[in-house]
Formats: sequence, C-alpha cells, structure tokens
Amino acid sequence: METDQFYGNLSLFEIIQERRQRCDESIQNSTSIPLQGTHCPVTFDGWSCWPTTLASTSAYVPCPFWIEGFDPKRSAHKDCDENGTWFRHPSSNKPWSNYTTCVDTEDLNVRLQVIGIYETGYLVSLVALLISLATLSYFKALRCPRNTMHKNLFTSFAVNNFLWLLWYRLIVTEPEVINENGVGCQVLHVVLHYFLLTNYFWMLAEGFYLHTLLVSAFISEERLVRWLYVLGWVTPIPIIFLYTVLRLYYQATDQCWLVEGFMMVLIIPVSLSMALNLVFLCNIVRVLLIKLRAGPTHLTEGRPSRTLLQAFRATLLLLPLLGLHYLLTPFRPPKGHPLEVIYDIMSSATASFQGLCVATLFCFCNGEVIAQVKRRWQFVVFRPRMNSYTATTVSFVRSTVVPLTCEDNV
Repeated sequence: METDQFYGNLSLFEIIQERRQRCDESIQNSTSIPLQGTHCPVTFDGWSCWPTTLASTSAYVPCPFWIEGFDPKRSAHKDCDENGTWFRHPSSNKPWSNYTTCVDTEDLNVRLQVIGIYETGYLVSLVALLISLATLSYFKALRCPRNTMHKNLFTSFAVNNFLWLLWYRLIVTEPEVINENGVGCQVLHVVLHYFLLTNYFWMLAEGFYLHTLLVSAFISEERLVRWLYVLGWVTPIPIIFLYTVLRLYYQATDQCWLVEGFMMVLIIPVSLSMALNLVFLCNIVRVLLIKLRAGPTHLTEGRPSRTLLQAFRATLLLLPLLGLHYLLTPFRPPKGHPLEVIYDIMSSATASFQGLCVATLFCFCNGEVIAQVKRRWQFVVFRPRMNSYTATTVSFVRSTVVPLTCEDNV
C-alpha cells in the first residue's frame, strides 16, 4: 500500500504526475505482452492506475491516501464490462471509478457535524453583527469615536464570517473543487485569513483605545481613531503577504491550501496582539484602582464614564474568548485519538460563535444602545396617542424624549 512516506515531501501535483508516469510505463509493458480473451486495457483515471482486467470482472486498487476523508486501508474498484470497455456512469457517460467504498462513513458523519456547527455559528454571528452595525449606524446619538471602533470591529467579523460560510459551502464540502485546486479557492483562502487577522488587530485597537483614553486623557479621539484604522486594516497586510509568499515559494498550495502550512506566521502575530491587549487591560485595572484609592475627590475629577467602563468589561471578557481557539491549537489530539471529536466540536464552537459574542457584549448589552432603542420604541408606540392630545401636551412629551448624544454619556 502506498503512503505519504512512500512519496516523501512531494506535492499533490508531483504525486499524481509520478503515479501517471508509472501508469504509462505499465501501459507500454502491457502492449508488449499478448493477452487472451476480452479485457479492459490499463488506464489512469487521474488518481489511480487500473491494471488490465478481464471482461465481466472488477479491478481493485488501494484508496488514495491524500484525499481527506479517504481510508487508504480500503480499496476502490472499477468494473470491466463484458465487451471489454470500462464501465461508464449513466449520468455523465464517462468512464467511472468507484471510490465510494473509500469513505470512512463514521469519520465523515463526525466531519459533517463539525461543519454544521461551523456553518450555524458563522451564520448566527453574521446576522447578529449585521443587526449591530445597522443599530449603531441608524441612531445619530450613537455616532462617536468609540462606537466607530465598534463598527469597524463588527465589519471585520462580519466579512470574515461571510467568507467562512463561502469556504465551508463552496470548498470544504466539494472534493472536486479541492482536487482541482483552482486559483479562486486559493485566493479565497488568503482573503479569508486576512480578515481573520483583522479581527484580532481590531480587538487590539479596542484595547489600545480604552487604555489611551484612561491614561492620556487629553489626546484627540478623532486623531487616535485615524491611527487605529492603520492598526486594524493595514497591519495585517504584510503578515498575510509573508504567509502567501512562503506557501507559494515552498509549493505548499495543494488542495486549496487545506493542508496546514506556515500557520505559525499567523499564530505568532495573533498571540502577540492578545498579549499586548492583556498588558493594556492590566494597566487599565491598575489605573482604575489608583483612582479608587485616591478618594472621592480625585475619582470625580478623572472618573471614566460608565459606557467606557462597559467597553472595558466587554474587552476583558472577549480577550480569553477570542484567544481560546489559538490557545487550543498546540494541544490538538493526534488523528484517531478518542478526544479528537471533542476537540473538533469545542474548536468549531469557540471559533464560529465569536462574532455573536462580540455583537452581544459591544452592542446588545451596551447601555447606550438599549437606551436609544427604548426611546425609539416608546416614540413609535406612543406617537399615535400623542396626536390626540393638545399641542401643549404633545410639546411636553416630545421634550421628554430628546435623545442623549454619544458625548452626553461620556
């Protein structure tokens, strides 16, 4: 049985070319030896070399070891018809090899369940993020630098979640696309991981923003946000560029880049960003404790706003959540280990529902957002009733529902 050790470090393209060349040699040898009776000739179907086979019988070869989900210990078969031609599939009318027996059905069911968790989590997160973006954009009172940071974070996660849905729907579940390894799926992989990096760098921007406002109270928020645009959107570009160049240079581009390679190029910057965020948050705690110990007078003078503290708590909760996916990576059980299924389920849940947690902590549980939604709801519900009151009553009611601006809460 052929294994990946048999072919060394050859790429998928080189492995198939090697198998094709060996099959061509078998074809030349078979033509020099006369055979009796009707038989099907040696043929290469793109994956395997099928030997000369007598009519009305079947040929068997080991399953390809490089196909994800195939068990190389099993055998595929190809039927030779009674007229000496290889069986053609009724739907395509092309010669067909039966690789369905190669599939490990138990492993396939587990993989489908994990993919289902990914798709469900990313879809729920995408909807929550879009609702959050619409909410922060709709209310003028919520338009301020702090919520601008939140909207960029939501955008980063929303685009990344959408790309993950495309990845699982169009690539992972389509073996033919994976084996063709077209440019489209490779580009999707690169773009997807760029936005994955922006998620963590915008979380770093959130932590740096909170830290700067508490430590350097006199800095311009608008200028700070402009610099953080560079941190969130531009900083990941050289990282993903290096990752792409390394994979192309070392030809680690097989199967739409599903085979992990040079992931440390991405893991190291993500780990550093989380470490820096942890430093910022620890220093924020230190500054708050100093202000609390300084007494009521000092606390009142430099007291951070309630909404700023809410953003701090949200960032503090999200940091371990977003980092959990990468923290679990070094502890991945080997293939076939009893804990592999549990690991895959935990990894899929923590990765796919991150967007929902971000939207919940920064929007749905945001006091400013809740207040604005309540005011809008009261205005819509009680407006018909106000029309029946006197002009004096209407003006009084309207004066009581004037929305607070974002600055009023800071």
